[in-house]
This record gives sequence, structure tokens and C-alpha cells, in this order.
Amino acid sequence: MERMKKFLAEREKTRTLRFLAPLTRLGRGWVKPLDSDQRLLDFSSNDYLALSEHPEVISASRKYLEMFGAGAGAARLMSGDLEINHLLEQEIAQLKSTEAALTFGSGYLANTGIISALAGRCDLIITDRLSHASIYDGCLLSGARTIRFRHNDLMHLKQILQEKRSQFNSCLVIVESIYSMDGDRCPLAELVKLKKDHDFLLMVDEAHATGLYGENGAGVIEEDKVSSAVDIAMGTFGKALGSYGAYAAGSRELIKFLVNTARSFIYSTALPPAVIGATLASLYLVKTEPQLRLDLHEKVAYFKKQLRKNGFRDDPGTTQIIPVMVGDSAKALAIAEELRQKHVYVKAVRPPTVPDGTARLRFSITRYQQQKDLKECARTLVSALRKIST
Repeated sequence: MERMKKFLAEREKTRTLRFLAPLTRLGRGWVKPLDSDQRLLDFSSNDYLALSEHPEVISASRKYLEMFGAGAGAARLMSGDLEINHLLEQEIAQLKSTEAALTFGSGYLANTGIISALAGRCDLIITDRLSHASIYDGCLLSGARTIRFRHNDLMHLKQILQEKRSQFNSCLVIVESIYSMDGDRCPLAELVKLKKDHDFLLMVDEAHATGLYGENGAGVIEEDKVSSAVDIAMGTFGKALGSYGAYAAGSRELIKFLVNTARSFIYSTALPPAVIGATLASLYLVKTEPQLRLDLHEKVAYFKKQLRKNGFRDDPGTTQIIPVMVGDSAKALAIAEELRQKHVYVKAVRPPTVPDGTARLRFSITRYQQQKDLKECARTLVSALRKIST
């Protein structure tokens, strides 16, 4: 207990203590904190395409709930392997242009299960320094030697491969196509070229890209035309698809291997039927209504234009995730509170989620937000930044 008290006191002192803040969802991107009567426009959501409130998604979820019940009742390898699981996996494989796919209970379960199954104590894992915590935990569980390369620095990755690859049985390189806290993209086209000279498996986390990029919404690996060079494509249903769960897509042999070795799959109850119904409906919308993602990208471009128009000097990046770098945790919290008073809900992201000295506000643009709201938010944000910095 003393250790816990000391930990909490230190986090409180450095303004890095995490806490829960319950909200009521009011619909169409608006939320209301339970401790306030304010209506706030949510800029911290990953519901990029606004599909969690789409009537077809809700209808499909309700239909599957009534047809198959509230829960799967068991793990997939027991009696929880309903036919609808295979239907969803077929749709994912088709979307990702792979032979097969496998669903998981969450993105965290997918990454920890996949990575710990594919690598062991005699193997090497090389991953980007800014990879998601679930990727690092998967590396830790695997027992493999893990080396981090500087963020998006493929020359550093190449150097590590040249110096270390021959010392291990196999090598797994893991990147994210879009990094969740920085909003930048991995140079995938250049990365796959390294595979021609170095023997490694390539795993790409498409959590923040699935449904948003590529001609068919299959992600950045589709847009960058590198699908055939990616050995394991991982992604989630809980972001642009507005549902819950995650997937791995790859060869039939890979999926059979994961069914037999990925502990987070083997020992977890299958996804609830209502979740599967919602995800299937979202995948159908992504496939048949490309205007959904085009609308989002137009709003992203408009918000960035308004930021620059108001004097925002940092590079807002190329994706729907826009980090506003502050540095100091206390200042980041103060700016978030200032924005809250102006009806903007955005969270201050602080260490240890991000490296020391890089506290930030993480803005996510969604289809819920209208141009007038984006324009006002950009003006309010730049004003708040100036106020806090003076």
C-alpha cells in the first residue's frame, strides 16, 4: 500500500495522474460530462466515420442480438464458434486482399496474441520506437530480443538488420501504418523494399487506417500498394468501423497457426453476436459508400486550413489525427480546460502515454463535426495556445 500511495502522489505532483471522467453521449458527436451541464463537441473520439450511430449499423446489431443472443457463450474453440464469426472473417480477408483472417476481442488482445505467437526466445523483433503499448506488451510476452528503431527512420532499421539479423532464427518487423499519438504515416513503400535484402516477416498495425484509406477502404497498405508484401495485417473494429474487436489478416497457414498458438484468441470468449452484426454492416458501408471517407478527408483538410488561417505554426500532418504539441503536462491540462469552457472536448495526453516532455492535445476529426464547428474550434484552439504561452 505504501508503494501505491507513493506512486499516486508522484503522478499527482507531476500532473500525470490518470482518472476516469464519465460522459453522457448526446449523439452526433456531442457529449456531456456528468459533473457539468455543458454540451461539448467531442474531438477525442476514434469514431471517425460516425458509424457507431449509423442506422444500418444499429439495425444490424439489433438483428443479430435478437437472432443469436447477447453473448457467444464460449471461446471459439469450444461452442462459441458461430457461423457468423466465419462470415465476418471472410469479409475481412476480402477487404484486406488476403487468404484468411481471424477475429480477436480487442486490438490489445490481437497484438499481444499475434506477436507472442510469432516470436520466441531465439528470435528478433524490431519495432518503431513509437509503437503502441499493446505492441510492446506483445514483444515482452514473446520473450524475443526486442530492438526499437528511431521513429520512421528506415536507415536506422536497416542498420539494425545488418548488424543483428544473422544472430537470430527469425525476425519480425512491426510498424503502425498511422501512429495513434503523432498522426503520421509509416513510409511503407520504402519499408517493403528492405524485405528484398533482409529476411523478415512484416506486421502492420492498421488500427487507425482501416476503413479510411485506399480505394476500397482497406487501409494504408492498400493505398500504398504494398498489401502483397505485408505478412500480417492487423486492425480494429472499434475506430472507423464504429464497433468493437480486432482482426489479423494473412495467409491460411498464418491463421491456422494463430488459432493454435495465440493465447489471447484461444482463451477468450468469442465476440458477441450484436458486435459482429454491427461490424458486418460497417464493412458493407465502407465498401459501398466511399463518400463516407471522402467526406471525412474533406473535413480534415478544412480543419487544417482553418488552423493555418488562424496562425497555427506547427505541421498538422497528413491524417485525421492532429497532435497539438505542448510539452508541459500542466500546460496541456490547462489548455484542455480552457477549450472545455468553449464547448470543445479534447483530452490532454501526457507521459507515460507519450515520451517525457511531449504532452499534447490529441485532436481526432470525425464526420460528426460540421464546418462551422471546425472553424470555431480552430480559432478557439489557437487563441487558447497563445493565452497559456504568455
